[in-house]
Amino acid sequence: MNELLRSKVALVTGSTSGIGLGVAESLAAQGCHLLLNGFGDEEEILTLQKRLSEQYGVEVCYHPADVSKHEQVLSMVQYAEETLGTVDILVNNAGVQHVSPVEDFALEQWDRLLSINLSGVFYGIQAVLPGMKTRGWGRIVNIASIHGLVASPYKSAYVAAKHGVLGLTKTVALECARDGVTCNAICPGYVLTPLVENQIADTARARGITEQQVMEDVLLGTQPTKRFTDIADLGAMAVFLCGPNSGNITGSVQVLDGGYTAA
Repeated sequence: MNELLRSKVALVTGSTSGIGLGVAESLAAQGCHLLLNGFGDEEEILTLQKRLSEQYGVEVCYHPADVSKHEQVLSMVQYAEETLGTVDILVNNAGVQHVSPVEDFALEQWDRLLSINLSGVFYGIQAVLPGMKTRGWGRIVNIASIHGLVASPYKSAYVAAKHGVLGLTKTVALECARDGVTCNAICPGYVLTPLVENQIADTARARGITEQQVMEDVLLGTQPTKRFTDIADLGAMAVFLCGPNSGNITGSVQVLDGGYTAA
């Protein structure tokens, strides 16, 4: 267990499933108390809280904030501070996807993706920074995507938002460079999460191909290793960026993409 992270408080958005849950669990394994966030069945979330708390011996709370709503993000951070004492680590992970050609891209979907995938990241950072600066220590990890570095057809809003997340990451890192607060981004390649599984069917329809072809030619076709990025690897990277050997790593983009962007 990492002694620096023991008893730190981590707020992970979109952490009731998928990548967010994997990152939250990795932090809990290092002794971090957790504030989970996301949508899902109430009983299932209670069961998840109980499992994580008992398995890792940490406090695990939950807040259902919609990160696209500024006032709800503020309320969530305030709840974390009142319940767990502070927010030492913020992992911005919540995200959604919509696949459509630009000329057919519904305006409400464009607004929805940017509000969750980009504005929600800003809201969270803005809410936790004052406390982190006051304490002289904080870690912000933004889960971006390889689509923050490269584009794909039919994903205009997602690509635009993730490029924005990387720019925001660098700006925050510069502003906080002497405050003991680091801000970094992780850019995974394709991870087989519920988000990606739903995306497979949408992409098949948009491109007029089968779902199997999407898996082989569109998703893994771009990753030279020919395998999905492992959630456990993302969790390990997040732990490293929050740990004792990363204090001078800030404004960085950590790429876990199976060689996708090396070509």
